[in-house]
Amino acid sequence: MTEDQEYIYDSLVNQIKMGFFPIDEIKEMTLEQVEDEGMEDEISEKWINKTIDAEFKKHKEASKNWNTPTDTERLVKAFNELSEAKIIALHNAGYTTSEGEYEVVEVEIELRKHQIQSDGYCFYHGQDLERAIDPDSRNLMISFQKIDNSDDTVTITVGKKVAEILKNNDFEIVWDGTAQTKIEIPNFNWEKVYSDSDEDLLNHNRVLPFMVK
Repeated sequence: MTEDQEYIYDSLVNQIKMGFFPIDEIKEMTLEQVEDEGMEDEISEKWINKTIDAEFKKHKEASKNWNTPTDTERLVKAFNELSEAKIIALHNAGYTTSEGEYEVVEVEIELRKHQIQSDGYCFYHGQDLERAIDPDSRNLMISFQKIDNSDDTVTITVGKKVAEILKNNDFEIVWDGTAQTKIEIPNFNWEKVYSDSDEDLLNHNRVLPFMVK
């Protein structure tokens, strides 16, 4: 592979491993990426489609040997429990911390339409997920806070609740107990295969039924 092909290959493999998008959508996103970066002369649509089909097949075959529940499945369970505890817990919320915070506010707006206010929030964003998938890193960072809050004591209370529920779901965590530091789940093994039958974790309003009762 050329240097550009390796770059696009790494990007599409990450999308497949994340497991949030159907194959056809990954093909469209990859083609758009190639066009946006002016690589059409070197990377064809045929190469993109063939590579994605082969890598998805390989990923799906590897999934047959995963131990269940996977770390990803346990994380979904933990986030559901956090939502039940009035902590907005979002998966793959934006690509950066500021984008994740924006997604949280959107959910809070919906909550307040039901006369409910969250007790805090937590999320991991796209960059966090990329680091979790990276075999040289494999740690997942979890941001936490409470909307419209500047009191460190309140922030730490949210962090303690997030840490507690993660531990209850058998995750090791690294956190110094301060308001300024994210919660880290080391040695996180992200394992997910996209399926049409799976719940859409990118629909952040999925947390509303846990919180509106």
